[in-house]
Amino acid sequence: MTTRRAFIGTLAGGLLAAPLAAEAQQAGKVYRIGVLETAPMVLNAANLDAFRQGLGELGYVEGQNFVIEYRSADGRADRFPDLANELVRLKVDLILTRGTPAVTAAKNATRTIPIVMATSADPLGRGAVSGLAHPGANVTGLSSLTVEVSGKRLQLLKEAIPRIQRIAVLFEMGNVASATQWSAVQQAAPSMGLRAQLLDVRKAEDLR
Repeated sequence: MTTRRAFIGTLAGGLLAAPLAAEAQQAGKVYRIGVLETAPMVLNAANLDAFRQGLGELGYVEGQNFVIEYRSADGRADRFPDLANELVRLKVDLILTRGTPAVTAAKNATRTIPIVMATSADPLGRGAVSGLAHPGANVTGLSSLTVEVSGKRLQLLKEAIPRIQRIAVLFEMGNVASATQWSAVQQAAPSMGLRAQLLDVRKAEDLR
């Protein structure tokens, strides 16, 4: 997990470097990076540390030439539009997002501020980008492509437990990408002799 976080931090830092460097380097310029996240900062410390490390390797030092404006939806996707608009009002130089609802809200809030996705399940299907190879507009970043692998996950479950017949699928259906993933599961399950049951998890208490 540590290696994965470091990789994402370095890669995200590299993706951020290009939009920041696109502006003329001004003496004393302090870039303001907006972070639009699902989790509060205290629960996202490891990812933030990897992100800072990735930027540090590119010569960016927090407090000297960049500051972070962190906004968390605290697990509530409906909060992203207001938070994205707040970052735009702060005139951030760039917005870093994680998850499809966050990138969608950021793109709806601005067509000019560069947006970097740390990850998004279905940026193409949800219109965040015009293509994976050439995202276009002001959005770039990483896609986890979870929709495309939904059927493969079921196949792996079936291979691991051949007698399996019924599976429970946990999705947070407030996430617009979850509907697409659930549809893919529903399409793939019957061909493997599986029945899929949806469990909509919107908050931690729902897991019980």
